[in-house]
Amino acid sequence: MPFVTMGRSKRSQSEAHGMSTITSNKNIPQHVKRLAQNRETPFLAINKNKVQRKFRQFTEAMPDARVFYAVKTNSNKRIVNILHDAGSGFEISSKDELDLLLNCGVPGNKIISSNPLKNIPFIRAAHGAGVKYFAFDSETEIAKLAEHAPGSNIYIRLTVSNEGSQWPLSRKFGVETEIAADLLINAARHNLIPCGITFHVGSQCIDANSWGNAIKKSRLVWEMVKAQGIELKMLNIGGGFPVEYVDSIPSVNQIATAVNKSLKTEFPNGIDIFTEPGRTFVGEAGTLVSTVIAKAKRNEENWLYLDVGVFNGLMESIGGIEYSMYPEKTGPLQKWVVAGPSCDSMDVISNEIRLPEPEVGDKVYIASAGAYTTAYASRFNGFPIPKTYLY
Repeated sequence: MPFVTMGRSKRSQSEAHGMSTITSNKNIPQHVKRLAQNRETPFLAINKNKVQRKFRQFTEAMPDARVFYAVKTNSNKRIVNILHDAGSGFEISSKDELDLLLNCGVPGNKIISSNPLKNIPFIRAAHGAGVKYFAFDSETEIAKLAEHAPGSNIYIRLTVSNEGSQWPLSRKFGVETEIAADLLINAARHNLIPCGITFHVGSQCIDANSWGNAIKKSRLVWEMVKAQGIELKMLNIGGGFPVEYVDSIPSVNQIATAVNKSLKTEFPNGIDIFTEPGRTFVGEAGTLVSTVIAKAKRNEENWLYLDVGVFNGLMESIGGIEYSMYPEKTGPLQKWVVAGPSCDSMDVISNEIRLPEPEVGDKVYIASAGAYTTAYASRFNGFPIPKTYLY
């Protein structure tokens, strides 16, 4: 999920928790605390039962949809196996992701690629492995797919409003309705099967109406190409389903109810529905465990430094994500600027958060950290990528 630099949300973590003492015993699973006793930090602890439960809740809320987990969210092999065993399909963008799935025994007919821009070696490998569904949004992508994945089912990426989401994803990808229809019609002339439409309402979307508006816009394209003799069969409603970081969010059931209603209104005769959840399956299942490595006071600000930061696990913090953090100790709350270990001044996780004062060597637990953490992490400045443990 690409990030963009943006301002912090208006509601701070101190407002979310109130001014009372934060109690880590209430918020951090005992399994995670036990792991922290004998493992080097930073590390990511994933509750596998919660991953299974989130998948089950989602599929029960949207029983008519085919689910394709967005592998980019967290590509840990054990998570892939859990979701594969549960019946999930998978959405990928690269040969490395393809190889991961094939090594886990995922067949090509349970894999799709919704990245509208793909390199040729990946297209060849995916097509050879039995992947039959590819997204596109340009003439050049039609040409590549026609040559290297002939006969494939291809679906157009439609630009839709990202209102209500924390990260707009509509600038880099997608086309408007008239262009979408023209591209679908042209694809049919190139030994490809124009099968449907996809869109993305933006990541961490809390407005269910965003999906409804996008579904209505998709119907316009559907009718435009139908008038030209092309019968589409599939609508991919993408991802964007939110998880709880600091602020409360609508439940999967609340969003699904609105989405299902819109689908029934716009497509009363029924069509194939694809969806690509990622964050909603693994985000709240993960706790990132870190250690305080330093403290300082600069210009009347209290600075707290952890062994995990922007570059080795918390990249989304510079795009606006505010993580809930829980020190080992309780006590009076103070304002802190929390930063990572690197010598880059951009490595700031939170510009203002209220926490009890920890000491060097204390653990700090970072909640809802299962998505887009280790997936983004690098060894910049020589600091380690957090290991992942499932419990």
